Amino acid sequence: MPRDTLTKEQIVRTAVELLDDEGLEGLNMRSLGKRLGSAATAVYWHVKNKDNLVRLAGDHVWDEIELPDLAAMDWRTAATRMAGSLHAMLTRHPWLVQAFGSYLFYGPAKARHDDHSLAIYEAAGFEGAAADRAAAAVFTFVLGSALGSSATATLMRRLRREGGDPEELIRDTLAKAGEDAMKFPRLRARLDTPSADYNASPERTFEYALQALLDGLDAGRAGGFDRDAGRL
Repeated sequence: MPRDTLTKEQIVRTAVELLDDEGLEGLNMRSLGKRLGSAATAVYWHVKNKDNLVRLAGDHVWDEIELPDLAAMDWRTAATRMAGSLHAMLTRHPWLVQAFGSYLFYGPAKARHDDHSLAIYEAAGFEGAAADRAAAAVFTFVLGSALGSSATATLMRRLRREGGDPEELIRDTLAKAGEDAMKFPRLRARLDTPSADYNASPERTFEYALQALLDGLDAGRAGGFDRDAGRL
């Protein structure tokens, strides 16, 4: 695709597709140009470097997150739906979780998300820094909850690149882990459950933990206590 017909929007959309398929380690201007049918130099014309490209791709997927209507539901429902939508987005794009460790993200879509998140906790009765802490606590929880799927995707790509059979290697690893688990009664009792799978959690763990976190925030708000700042 010639430089004058290539757009930044096309580049960013294709970069997201490439990141979804190959992860951060598979993204470079040459591979992106190949997907676009264009020379790498044409990509550089629109996006100056990989860091900027990852930032733009990250902000693009942030626009996928639902912003619940606070006029149509209570704050707990809104917080649950928004956190669930964030978790789903991070699961669809596992490279973004990995990217938080080495890239700085900002942009209009992320700002839109962050502003609405604060609106939810302000609607709950949190004020000022307390709303900031509540929003940050939920965001950090969701990000951590998506780490398992991100790590699995990264591992599977690495094993494929090394020429191994990822499924076989994981089966062998689980068998060896099972031998260790047999020595401990609580782990032994769970060997035949879904929790024994690689990077797995019990069913509906995310939903359970999110509600427990919101319960804690609600109780702290109702009691007028903020752990870091003292009284609200």
